[in-house]
Amino acid sequence: MYPEYLVEPMRKELTTDGFEELKTPEEVDAAITSEGTVFVVVNSVCGCAAANARPAAKVAVKNEKHPDKLVTVFAGMEKDAVDKARGYMLPYPPSSPAMALFKDGKLVHMIERHHIEGRPAQMIADNLVAAFNEYC
Repeated sequence: MYPEYLVEPMRKELTTDGFEELKTPEEVDAAITSEGTVFVVVNSVCGCAAANARPAAKVAVKNEKHPDKLVTVFAGMEKDAVDKARGYMLPYPPSSPAMALFKDGKLVHMIERHHIEGRPAQMIADNLVAAFNEYC
């Protein structure tokens, strides 16, 4: 685990824009299996999360069509919650950062770390917006 003082600003980048932080497996179950659309960001301390993933997520959720729920889990911190979220993202292997869109509890769109690294935040946001327009 990372020191909380290090992670707190990274958490706030999403929570101040409406993302709910999930810290237990039960919270993850309740959010992902709920009716409607749920956007899950697996947050992390890596540079591509700071430069690409978090900014992309924040831009994308401002789209007219957006998920009903915005949630996040933090890799390297709440291990059980992250493992539970990743279980819903199968067959995709665990990666962080990562982003997933669920509709009525089913995974409908996935962005893995290798889709985030080296890509500008706007390109990732455009990908998310296309998914939001289709499923939300």
